[in-house]
Amino acid sequence: MKLLVIRKKSLPDRVLGELYTDGKYFCKTLEDAKRDKKIMNETCIKAGTYPVIVNMSNRFKRLLPLLQNVPEFEGVRIHSGNTPADTSGCILVGEKYDNKFNLVNSSPFEKTLIERMQTDKEKHSIEIREEFDGLL
Repeated sequence: MKLLVIRKKSLPDRVLGELYTDGKYFCKTLEDAKRDKKIMNETCIKAGTYPVIVNMSNRFKRLLPLLQNVPEFEGVRIHSGNTPADTSGCILVGEKYDNKFNLVNSSPFEKTLIERMQTDKEKHSIEIREEFDGLL
């Protein structure tokens, strides 16, 4: 499965975007802020393309997508969550944003994404692209 995150809006404490699976819109995303220099647990990963596997997360105690070979980062996952406090460099997924730009209805999107990835026997990858236009 080919995943694509298009980062659309950069705010001081978060980056908002959209996740596509095999070219089709899937959901909204939330990541830590974009920074010139990495701050532990407060910075999004660099745009680029990374291999992805689904495996057991020791931290979350469930199967989650894990991005591999991410420069300066370890343990970057795609999972449910609502605010930048939930990310620690990971990519959060959800239905939409509330009026404070927090994700809403996140858990069902995590579950559906993992189910789709486990069904797809192809190798998985994710491309993260920046197209900051401010439109959501």
